[in-house]
Amino acid sequence: MESNSEIKFLQGPQSRWKDFIFTIKVVNQFVKGFRTLHYAGPCITIFGSARFPDTHPFYESTRKIASEIAKLGFTIMTGGGPGIMEAANRGARDVGGRSVGCNIELPFEQHENPYLDTWVGIKYFFVRKVLLLKYSYGFIVMPGGFGTMDELFEAITLIQTKMIQQFPIVIFNREYHKELLDYIDYLNKQGTISPEDLNLILVTDNIDDVTEHIRKNCIEKFGLKPKKIRAYWLFGEKKIQPAKTTI
Repeated sequence: MESNSEIKFLQGPQSRWKDFIFTIKVVNQFVKGFRTLHYAGPCITIFGSARFPDTHPFYESTRKIASEIAKLGFTIMTGGGPGIMEAANRGARDVGGRSVGCNIELPFEQHENPYLDTWVGIKYFFVRKVLLLKYSYGFIVMPGGFGTMDELFEAITLIQTKMIQQFPIVIFNREYHKELLDYIDYLNKQGTISPEDLNLILVTDNIDDVTEHIRKNCIEKFGLKPKKIRAYWLFGEKKIQPAKTTI
């Protein structure tokens, strides 16, 4: 299994040949992702737990947020799985927006949801994180677990260190993230982050605030405009067309 090969790779030095083969597999995963998502258009990535059912309030609020963001013209990108990710892709589908996923291949919990216009299956978490960041002009963090926190702090760190541009990050639902926000404030008081780093995040419970923040700090800031997309069949490319709305 690929997961076993990754575990062995991370245990330390292997033979030069095995390290080379693993490198080729990683390159192949990146190329696979690039070819699938090349015509996704400007994306907003929504992070969140795979474990919330469609009856949960977090699922419904995510669906509404994604619908509003999709109306702005953005493609909604997620990890492609169930729960919050499904809600986000479903919200885009509700309003006829584009919906893409970068799914991690796991033996449990994770499988692609039915609201994706296109998706790519990735074997390695670090490749998946790069792809989720590469095509995004902003990030919305919904309630989630370890994976969501990992993705949040990866995005913050890259923006803080100016490795990527200052794309907006929204943390939604103040009550759920209360302890996390307290800890971030503690880091500020201890001097391990700078006071201006707090400005990298918008924390809100209001969907209109999310939409306006994304519009102002993505569309206006980066001057995003609609443009025609041309795909080249020679490279196995095809434009991502939104599926018909479910409404």
